[in-house]
Amino acid sequence: MYALIDGNNFYVSCERVFAPALVGKPVVVLSSNDGACIARSNEAKELGVKMAQPWFQVKHLERSAGLIAVSANHELYGDMSARMMAVEARYAPRQEVYSVDESFLDFSGVRDDLVATGKAMRAAILKETGLPTSVGFGATKTLAKLANHIGKTADRKPGSYPASLAQVCDFGRLEQHELDALFAATEVGSVWGVRKRITEKLKAGGIDTVLDLVRADASSLRREFSVTLEKTLLELRGTSCMEVDDAPAPRQQILVSRSFGTAITHVDGIIEAVSEFTSRAAERLRGQGSVAGALGIFFMTSPFRQNDRQHSVNLTLPLIRPTADSAVLVSTAAVAVRAQFREGFNYAKAGAVLTDLRPVGQEQGELDLFSAQEEEVAAPAERARAKLMTAMDALNHRFGRDSVRLGSTAAASSGAEIRVWATKQERRSPRFTTRWDEMPVVRA
Repeated sequence: MYALIDGNNFYVSCERVFAPALVGKPVVVLSSNDGACIARSNEAKELGVKMAQPWFQVKHLERSAGLIAVSANHELYGDMSARMMAVEARYAPRQEVYSVDESFLDFSGVRDDLVATGKAMRAAILKETGLPTSVGFGATKTLAKLANHIGKTADRKPGSYPASLAQVCDFGRLEQHELDALFAATEVGSVWGVRKRITEKLKAGGIDTVLDLVRADASSLRREFSVTLEKTLLELRGTSCMEVDDAPAPRQQILVSRSFGTAITHVDGIIEAVSEFTSRAAERLRGQGSVAGALGIFFMTSPFRQNDRQHSVNLTLPLIRPTADSAVLVSTAAVAVRAQFREGFNYAKAGAVLTDLRPVGQEQGELDLFSAQEEEVAAPAERARAKLMTAMDALNHRFGRDSVRLGSTAAASSGAEIRVWATKQERRSPRFTTRWDEMPVVRA
């Protein structure tokens, strides 16, 4: 038996933990540069705010309906996610963190009352983090995901499903006719992995509900769609095709990019931005125990500013030796930026991508006696550099991101906290749990 635990309106809920005045009010979280709505409270959904809707289209609701908008605070959300996942991990032998607000738990062999366990887990998460959640149990991961959807919907929209299924929904307790009734009342697009285009095609073929999909012919679905949809059908019928992956494979590439809050016209600004992105990618690289064999950088003007002259740079730079050293990667990126930068352009976006990733220590030897001797001499220095990177990561983890950083990542702004390329976050809340100087203060 599997469980899917999902944080309700996660980003908004994180904001409400430290700002209780937001509870019960329509709230949206805005994307980078405060451009679009990437999270909505139930109250905001009721106002008609759509997912990914541009902020300028709904900004009038601030005055007319009391809509509240906050800038995305991903540092806070990531830390709150880690706290929530740590509580969940106590309740089952295996856990797969699926996203920032979702995780699967494997309850195979657990004989406890799962509904009682789900309620206890939900209560513990709420008590220890302040975050509301929904829990769904099913014989497969797809069924657990669907049970979670029904539990969340039953809580949010009373009358849509039986009230007994709200918040914690266990398909294992239901008779087949009860499951069929739930499936018949649920649109096929609610199934995990059945996206908009597939939903439209299924409905065109007369498959409107989950029950229709469960009763469809598996071989026909495979011919018309794909083996993936056939596996989804098998999962809905109770045949497990996906196991909990409690040790996900390392990423094959690491990308960090961003659109700028203000256009950059000077080379130092691009160097600062690309250096910052490269440094963050390197930190993630070290976090998964890998080194990179190549570094890609890019920076470009905005194609949407049609009156601006256009210029785009996209380079992949092979590295002499695979590395996770921020200093090596950043210096390589800076040299490339200086060589490719052109005056007279309003650059709007940049990024860095690490590719050809491999585990630390897995390197191809060189058939050169002199190169081998040079490597032996360089080994102590490389070990010292690795210790330096580990120390830098530890300090940033303890005292907050950018507590220690390479000089070139602050070159253009002379070390100022707000950099020329930084995204616009005019409504960001403090990073309460990861910054000493932003820690909440309670006055009694």
